[in-house]
Amino acid sequence: MGTIDVAEYKDPYTEENDPYVVLPAEGAALLRGAPWSRLVIVGDSVAQGISEPRPGYRDEPWSTLVIEALRAVRPDLAHLNLGRRDLMTAQVRESQLRAALDFRPDLVIALCGANDGLRKAFDPEAAQSEFEALFTPLSEAGTLVTSGFFDVIGNPHFDPRYRDVVRERLAALSRRMRTVAQRLDAVHIDMQSHPTGREESIWSTDGMHLNARGQAVLGTEIIRALAARLVRDSASLDLGGQ
Repeated sequence: MGTIDVAEYKDPYTEENDPYVVLPAEGAALLRGAPWSRLVIVGDSVAQGISEPRPGYRDEPWSTLVIEALRAVRPDLAHLNLGRRDLMTAQVRESQLRAALDFRPDLVIALCGANDGLRKAFDPEAAQSEFEALFTPLSEAGTLVTSGFFDVIGNPHFDPRYRDVVRERLAALSRRMRTVAQRLDAVHIDMQSHPTGREESIWSTDGMHLNARGQAVLGTEIIRALAARLVRDSASLDLGGQ
């Protein structure tokens, strides 16, 4: 038996065989029957899609995968991305909420909050209040999608001096965001427990952002969560008709 070249197995996945990534056709199949025709995205650099290339993956933000899947079943889809990097949740609310509502969306994806946990002064209660202030009117406009944060434990590029405290902060913010999302009946994605959060392969070398694989994973989880909401809503309609 020959010697195994460990290097061959260092990065076994590409977009085609990644178990945590759906291809465009698969995403479209999951969202068959989707009612949404006006998508607005608000938030920080995650919403904007700041990234870097990863071999084997399209160099596209997560939003491209979601938009492609939706447009396959809703060719009339209109979309607007207001996301801008370096914003705290309060700044997202102040600079993007009005424009988001003016777009008259029926689907809103709000990705923000990490910057609240990266500042020297950390106030989780204030952050939760900002989640409430931002998410409540967005949820009244249409279906709202929110997401917790990947665990940075697998990010080798994150400054090790601050990794433990940032992990604790992001976990706390994720819990508070989930509480707000559940109260509003939003579609919430628990990325804290996602297996890829412990892998180097999703992180950009800047130590902060997702790379092309991470973008594909996040887009996939949003599609799957929306598909689960479609199933739930369909079941509710069926029960109501009996």
